[in-house]
Amino acid sequence: MPGRMATVSVLLTLHLPAAQSLKEKRSTVRSLVERLRGRLQLSAAEVGLQDSVQQAQIGFAVVSGDLTAARRVAAEAQRFVGRELLGRAEVVSAGVEEALLRS
Repeated sequence: MPGRMATVSVLLTLHLPAAQSLKEKRSTVRSLVERLRGRLQLSAAEVGLQDSVQQAQIGFAVVSGDLTAARRVAAEAQRFVGRELLGRAEVVSAGVEEALLRS
């Protein structure tokens, strides 16, 4: 039986209005990325806007044998980010890309 792999990649741009320094921003972003990795077992990283004090970009990816399951985990991760950042930051944009590979 042929194998298949589904991936859903998400890029979130965040606004952190309370951050007064890169150290404050990085603390918030690092904590969020670590919680995404630990709780939802997905790959996540800060991927852009590293030198901006009040903006950040984080990316995460879900890999599964089933596209529907990957979409479900990616949506759960986006809700998780919104809850975790409540009152400290907001998601100002989100991009999602899906891929399905078959052998």
